[in-house]
Amino acid sequence: MKVERFVTGVISTNCYLALNEETKEVVIVDPAAAPKYLLEHMESEGMKPQAILLTHAHFDHIMGIDKFIERFGEMPVYVEEQDLDLLNHPPVDEYTVYSNGYSYPGGNVIHGGDVLHLAGYDFQVIHTPGHTPGGVCYYVKEADVLFSGDTLFHCSVGRTDFPKSSTSDLIRSIREKLFLLPEETMVYPGHMDETTIGNEKLHNPFV
Repeated sequence: MKVERFVTGVISTNCYLALNEETKEVVIVDPAAAPKYLLEHMESEGMKPQAILLTHAHFDHIMGIDKFIERFGEMPVYVEEQDLDLLNHPPVDEYTVYSNGYSYPGGNVIHGGDVLHLAGYDFQVIHTPGHTPGGVCYYVKEADVLFSGDTLFHCSVGRTDFPKSSTSDLIRSIREKLFLLPEETMVYPGHMDETTIGNEKLHNPFV
């Protein structure tokens, strides 16, 4: 698996392309703002999008969904059940500083423990509530890769000052689920640079 990162939008949100270099099939993790140069890059490389995976449904991670679908055609959009309403009906008052409250009227519901077979890889769904009730991470064992969304950052963690956030749930999600993964697992977060599970176990001051 080749992972490509694109930093997009008004608050520097990471959009990832998880690419099978042999087949050119690609999975989009958190479409973020989907800038034109990203879409053109995918087209020029002959990539074949298979699905959009959402780590959670905050506006900065979802607002590019329509752009990907308009450019490449219909594809499944996966979201954990507890974030489905947030995806469909966002609380506009929380996001008016940055956007008009983007929503997507759909979503394929997933749960912790599910495995999505996409682009020749198995994406294991790990439910990690805390930042949002339906926050998830996607673990690809054969590639030693974790897409952690806004649960775990490089020496930091996601915000828990939203109405449905929970600091205790977030810390529990990291300690009891993510820290059980192999220490060499590469972590690709929703913001900032990549890290590893081993580094976070040693150096993250929040957990």
